Amino acid sequence: MKIHPRLRRLASVGSRFLIVGAVSTLIEIGVFNLLVYAMGVDVVWAKIIASLVALVNAYIGNREWTFKHRDRRGRVNELVLFVLVNAACTGLGALLLWLGVQMVSTLLDRPAGPIAVNVVNLTSIVIVVLVRFALYHGVVFRPGKSAAAES
Repeated sequence: MKIHPRLRRLASVGSRFLIVGAVSTLIEIGVFNLLVYAMGVDVVWAKIIASLVALVNAYIGNREWTFKHRDRRGRVNELVLFVLVNAACTGLGALLLWLGVQMVSTLLDRPAGPIAVNVVNLTSIVIVVLVRFALYHGVVFRPGKSAAAES
């Protein structure tokens, strides 16, 4: 079965994005748990801080590996778009975490424990990863005019 070249490129970019994302997720989860369970930071603030720490890895990995083949339109422009997209995605992740923890606490009729909080956190990460990929691919690291014409 012959795979369309455009689908093959998207799968290649997607797999590199997932690898960078997996490393960033491990960083985010580690920092999140350190902040919440070792330092007593509120879960929403811990989510925001952990996301920001993981974003450093995400930017470098995605810029230098995942989307390396894309025409560069200027680091400053790209970095501004990256920060804006990730500010929105971090806010979305924090909102999803807060809503999920509130729902679990209401369903259990007690505060959510570490396992429930981490399940909710992972769920929020999965949702935000899908949003990030779409925005990175279509907005932040989009191909230049010459590369877009070839596709």
